[in-house]
Formats: sequence, C-alpha cells, structure tokens
Amino acid sequence: MNTGTRYWHVLCGTLGLAVSLVAGAQDAPLGDGQKIFRYDTFGDEQLWTDKLGLHKVVEEKVDPTTALKVGLKVDADALPPGTLEKADLKDPKTTVALLKLNAVVGLKAEVDANNHITKLGVTCALCHSTVDDAVKPGIGHRKDGWPNRDLDVGKIISLSPALTAEQKKVYTSWGPGKYDPRYNQDGKNTPLVLPPAYGLAKVKNETYTAEGPISYWNAYVAVTQMGGQGNFSDAKLKIDVKHSPDLVTPKLAALRAYQHSLAAPPPPPGSYDSAKAARGRALFDQKCASCHVGHSGTDNDSGKLHRSDETGLDGAYAARTRTGAWRTTPLRGLWQHPPYFHDGSAKTLEEVVEHYEKVRKLGLSEAQQNDLVEFLKTL
Repeated sequence: MNTGTRYWHVLCGTLGLAVSLVAGAQDAPLGDGQKIFRYDTFGDEQLWTDKLGLHKVVEEKVDPTTALKVGLKVDADALPPGTLEKADLKDPKTTVALLKLNAVVGLKAEVDANNHITKLGVTCALCHSTVDDAVKPGIGHRKDGWPNRDLDVGKIISLSPALTAEQKKVYTSWGPGKYDPRYNQDGKNTPLVLPPAYGLAKVKNETYTAEGPISYWNAYVAVTQMGGQGNFSDAKLKIDVKHSPDLVTPKLAALRAYQHSLAAPPPPPGSYDSAKAARGRALFDQKCASCHVGHSGTDNDSGKLHRSDETGLDGAYAARTRTGAWRTTPLRGLWQHPPYFHDGSAKTLEEVVEHYEKVRKLGLSEAQQNDLVEFLKTL
C-alpha cells in the first residue's frame, strides 16, 4: 500500500463527524485578502513551533474533543464528502488529520508522510472567525470577522513546555474570549475582549484605544503577537522589529480590503420588539448619538478620545497604550457578541445601558432603558 492510499485509509478510519457538506466548496475561488486572513501565518511557525513547541503538544495531547472545549473551530467545508463516518474524537491523530486538511480554523500545519506535525502556526482567523455550528457545536461553515468568544487563547498558549509557571498562571487567568495584546511587551496583565473584525469599512481607527488604522493594528498583531516575520515600528511603544524578507507588510493592503468587505451581520428575524426598538432609536438619537456619531458610530473619526472617568471604565489597559484614552466603540452586530466593553464587564446589553445611566446620568426610566436595549439589538 503506497503512502497516499495508506493515509486515505487512516483518514477514513479516523475521521467521523457525520457532516453534510457543500460539494466543491473548497474549489471556490478565494480573494488574496481572504486567503491571507484565513491561511497566512506570516512565518509565525518560528514562535509556535520552534520556541513554544506547541506542534508536539497538539500532536500528542490535543484530541478534537479537547480542542473544541478550548474554543477551536472546525471548518466543515474543508472536509471531503463521504469520508467522515467513524471519527474518534478522543484521539489526537484525528486532530492531526484535520490539520492536514486545513480544517481547524486559524491553525496552519505541515504534516509529514508519517502524520507527524513538523510546523504549526496561527492565522488571523484564529481569534476573528468562528463557525455556524451547522454540524455540531464548534463544527460548521466559517463566519469570518466574528469574534471567537469561545476561544481560550491563554489556555492554549499555556500548554507550551517553554513557559515558566508564572507565565502559565497569567495566560490561564484570561479565560475564553479574552487576550492581552501587550503582555509580552510590558509584562502587565489586563486582557481585552476579542473584538469583531467586521463592519470596519467606515471606521477610521479599529482598536479600543484608537492607536491607528487597521493596517497599523494588523502589523502590530502579526509581528509582535503572532510571531510573524515582518516589520513593525512604533517609537512611542519602543518597538522596532525588522525581518528580511518582510512577510507581513506586502500583504497588509489585501488583508485590509478583505476585512473592509466583511459586513456586520443583521439581527435574526424576531429577535427584538420592533415597537420598542423604534422608541429606543429616538432615545439613542437624544442620549447617545453625540458620541456614537453618524455611519461609523464613533466620534473618533474626528480624532476625539475619552478619558476613563468619562466612560466609567477601568483605565488600566488604556494607560498601557500610546493614546492613554478610549475611542467610542462603533456599535455593530451587538446582538451576537456579548460580553461588552473592552474588559467584558457588562454581560448583557441591559448592563451596558444601566452602566451609562449611572455614569452619564441619562435620566431614563426603566421602560425607556428597555426600549433602548431593544434598539441596540437591531444594530
């Protein structure tokens, strides 16, 4: 039996997710930006494989059941039809087979003829994509731009044998849906809620603290967080990283174009009370629109930022950034990505409205607050 036939039999015997697939979905043309967003590691295997050694951890210890528990997602459209009937979801070999198929969202691996992972890297999609759970929770069709609020990035990183006990303690403290994009730069720990990467086309600055346009942040994350082999410099943050060749900068324009193409998802039919939402819109225009301005939904387009005492939010993270203040967050797809605020301190939209009622003294009755919540569900 040749290597190809042997692998096919291993795959058929190992995988069994009982999915309904769209025939030929893998053959659909992908734009350059979409390919970069989904599959480009920018050479970050040097971190995840060479330094952290997570390729061995995944191969030996991470079965699909464990992977799904820490929020990793499986792209059903990457799985060949007719081969998925009796998978052992408790066997790490199944994870290796899925990686070989490019089916684990946000993870990219090279697997040799003996089914050993030789390289493992991550892509933008790891944190900023999820699936629709069409097959089962964690397995379905990709939803690019949706924040993966199930993903426990810190717990995954903490599996590395290269980390100290103190580092592992920090990483495991974050929990699902949170990440600190500066911990490895300044050693402080104030994790942020993973934001959506859709609805950005009309937004000038994409981060919570408005440090720059989307390509600035893409470069920062790709180089300093993912471990990509590219160039990033910011004198105020005292960061100056250069690589040759630069595997990041030439791809930023296409990546930005794809992210700008991702529209915020509309609310599901019947998910809000239309009459209350109409009243809530009038209240929003009166009480909220001075900060959540126009089509972009943020007054930061004119350069405005807000101190922590204006927002009533903890300022520890902002103090670690180059602006030291908060951008008004554009309101998009709110119905599908709780918790809210940069630190996840509001679990529901009701808590968001209650917070600003207290901090900004909006003067809304309980009924009016309810109407405002119904309007926020429409955004």
